[in-house]
Amino acid sequence: MVVDFRRPRPHPEPVTIKGNCVEIVQTYKYLGVQVDDKMNWTANTDALCRRGQSRLYFLRRLASFNICIKMLHMFYQTVVASALFYAAVCWGGSIKKRDVTRLDKLVRRVGSVVGTEIDRLISVAERRALSRLLSIMDNPLHPLHSVIFRQRSSFSDRLLSLSCSTDRLRKSFLSHTMWLFNSTPGKR
Repeated sequence: MVVDFRRPRPHPEPVTIKGNCVEIVQTYKYLGVQVDDKMNWTANTDALCRRGQSRLYFLRRLASFNICIKMLHMFYQTVVASALFYAAVCWGGSIKKRDVTRLDKLVRRVGSVVGTEIDRLISVAERRALSRLLSIMDNPLHPLHSVIFRQRSSFSDRLLSLSCSTDRLRKSFLSHTMWLFNSTPGKR
């Protein structure tokens, strides 16, 4: 896969390894996450919607047997939410609004089946990203610990924001989670 954000995108030269030509692909599935060459996460959202729809079927079947709400919610957390929000820390901050709407629509359908209000995609992704940032801040052996430590304000408990010239950088993990950290009351 060749990731190139230039416009117009030049046609990449063929890559050969030990005499074999390597195929250039548009999307690649890595650890269950669909990554595409534009880094826009639409292919991943398509896969998540398909996976979520198939698991919603089983949730509806359980609900048709008059299973209690607590058990339905437990099934949702273990089977449906684990599939829908897998690796949300990676893609949750930079997903397109259209894709957020598609996933939230699916979550609302799940909520109607379960009979309770269920957290939306953005709140789950932000909570998980902030939790990940806090774990990095607590672990001095993590490679990003020193980067984050240098961003701490000497006057308050805030993190100084990184200088971002592009929207892609602004939505990246560090920039986005530092903004979340500063905007969350009672950070620790």
